[in-house]
Amino acid sequence: MNIDGIKRGIVLDHIQAGRSMEIYHDLHLDELDCSVALIRNVKSDAMGKKDIIKIDDDIQVDLDVLGYLDPGITVNIIEDGRVVEKKHLALPEKLVNVVHCRNPRCITTAEPALDQVFRLTDAKRGVYRCMYCDAECRR
Repeated sequence: MNIDGIKRGIVLDHIQAGRSMEIYHDLHLDELDCSVALIRNVKSDAMGKKDIIKIDDDIQVDLDVLGYLDPGITVNIIEDGRVVEKKHLALPEKLVNVVHCRNPRCITTAEPALDQVFRLTDAKRGVYRCMYCDAECRR
């Protein structure tokens, strides 16, 4: 299989195998007017298998969403066909409007205009808590 390189854009690498479609939808990549390549189940020495997403345009990617969905992703910024910057992600300390509180008594249910704010309380288990009601949310 031959997937061409890109001259200017973003490559999301080291995605857990099988997760690329979820990331594609959560980042709304289907709304872009550029080429987007999803490469699934690529052999990887470190991971066994991995997915890769290549975006043939310089767009703004929400790193908090990516870090929440898959903290092992590497974001490669490409210019003139070369990697000019690599960003290694981790679970973000704070999430704003990425997940929604499921507690029906939370103030965000009565006041939907409020931002949904969660803080990371247990990085090992991927546990976040609502800033308003302390309800737990897991990755």
